[in-house]
Parts: sequence; C-alpha cells; structure tokens
Amino acid sequence: MTFEQIMEDLKKGSYHPIYFLYGEEPYYMDRITEYITKNVLTEAEKSFNQTIVYGKDSDAGQVIGLARRFPMMANRQVVVVREAQDLKDFENLVHYAVNPLRSTLLVINYKYKKPDNRKKVFSALAENGLSFESKKLYDSQVPAWISAYAGARKVTVEPKAAALLTEFLGAELSKIANELDKLFIVMEKGQRKITPVLVETHIGISKDFNQFELQNALGRKNAAGANRIIRYFAGDPRNHPMTVTLTFLYFFFSKLLIYHYTTDRSRQNIASTLKINPFWVKDYEIAARNYSATSLVGIISLLREYDMKSKGYGGTAIAEGELLRELIFKIMHR
Repeated sequence: MTFEQIMEDLKKGSYHPIYFLYGEEPYYMDRITEYITKNVLTEAEKSFNQTIVYGKDSDAGQVIGLARRFPMMANRQVVVVREAQDLKDFENLVHYAVNPLRSTLLVINYKYKKPDNRKKVFSALAENGLSFESKKLYDSQVPAWISAYAGARKVTVEPKAAALLTEFLGAELSKIANELDKLFIVMEKGQRKITPVLVETHIGISKDFNQFELQNALGRKNAAGANRIIRYFAGDPRNHPMTVTLTFLYFFFSKLLIYHYTTDRSRQNIASTLKINPFWVKDYEIAARNYSATSLVGIISLLREYDMKSKGYGGTAIAEGELLRELIFKIMHR
C-alpha cells in the first residue's frame, strides 16, 4: 500500500492490528503514527488505552504484554513502539505477530533500517498486519514532492523556488514540510504562489548566490557572475562547503555529457532522461552549446582532482575559496 492509501483507510476507520513502518525516510512513518495517536481514540479513551514506549527503554516481552491487554471502556487500544530498531530482542515479537489481538493497533516505528525478511518475525508482521517501507527520495525527486505538498493546499511553487528549497534543505522531508508550513502562514491573503523572493525573505536562502545560479553562470560562461558567487561561498563556508559545490557541479556536468549523447532532444525527453524539471531544460541547451562532449570529460576529471585536493591529498593546504577560484577558471577555459 502507498502512504496515500494508508491514510485514506485510516480516515475511513479501516484499521490493521499491526502497522510495521520501516525505512530511511522518517517523514511518512511519523505522519502515519501521528494520525493514529491523534484520531483513533477519543481524548477520554486515550488515558487508559494509548501507550507509547521506546525501543531502547523496552523489551519484546513488555511490548507483547501491552499489546495483549484488552481495551478499557473502548473498542480498541493503541500501542506505539518508537525507535523499535533499538529493541534488543526484537525477534521475540514474532510470538505476538503470528496471532495479534484485533482490538489492538500495534504501531512499530523501525527507522533507518531495512528488515531482514528471511527472519520469521518480519514475515509474520507483514502477513498479519500492514508493512510499509518509507523510502528516502532522491534529490531529483524532491522538487516534485514540494510542488505536490504545496498543491494539496492549492498553492503553486515556482520551479526555481522549489530548487532553492531542495538545495538548502536537502531531501529531509520533515524539515521541508516545516519550512513550507511557515511560508503558508506568512503568505499574504489571496497569495497562492511560492516565489524565490518569498523563499529568500522568510527562509534566508539567497536567490542570487546559490548552487543553481553558479551552474547557470558556468553554463553561460559568465565568468563575472560565477566568480561573484564563488566569493560569496568563500565568505560563508559553513553554509556553502566545497564538497557540496563539487557534488552539484559533478551532477550538472555529468548530465550535460548525457545530453550530448541523447538523440531525442525534445524538451519532454531531455527532462525525463536527465531527471530534471522541464523548466531547467533550456539551461542545458545553452550549456551544451558552450561545452563539447570532449571538454566535459576533462571538466569531470578536474572535479575529481579538486575533490581530492580539498581533502588534503597531494600535500595541498590551499583554502577552499582559492581552490574553487582555480577550478572555475579552468572550467571556463575548457
């Protein structure tokens, strides 16, 4: 089942005796768990029928004992095990999972790990309850997620604003959702669009000095613009570490190399092949005119070289800002 299907069933009051939630992305697990703890029981019922324990402070015997209780003055009870991956004798939960109580909703949060499905406990949890993997998104998927999250509130997000949020916040969905919720609050009445200016004003991300503007300047061989951004990065290395810049540039130039060898260069196919928003296709078209496939191979080699230098290999002890200036100069003259 998908996250949306699970939430739809919960809202209809269609419950499973076990919710085994696992994976690297905590956002979806937290959302499901939050809905269950807030909505399955009334406030009066929660006092005697809702229990939350933590894996590092519990054991399987305690969890099984709680789950096997019958509800008091209610039709069901809720038992939540947070950080269940820290439950030392987790495999012993199999004794409950093979025959769960229908009046209990046992919610197991097994974060940042994948279960070993060869073990009986995990197959029993899946067979007799609901098993859901919360997968971490790739960075390329985050802008679309941002647009969908805002769209559910009838708000649109400009592609550049979504890109800025992705660059600044990464793929941590809980953090992104929190920042978007803040923007929804500060938006003026009747305003239904998140713009780069709104992001810059209320989240503190510069719309002019960021990784995407650096890519844009390099793609257009705008040396002055690229150097202004590099100076800005050098003045704030904490928020603009060289490793992040090199990573962004590596993906940009690698995708540009793929562009050169793609025969169908229609906007839709390029966006699909490079896994980018169609809004950015024109930047790749311009950059491809400025960099040949041969020069791109050399640039990718340069990026690897400067990655090693930034980590101190070869006995270099040059400041990151100076290394970036050298690198940008060499890229521009390819």
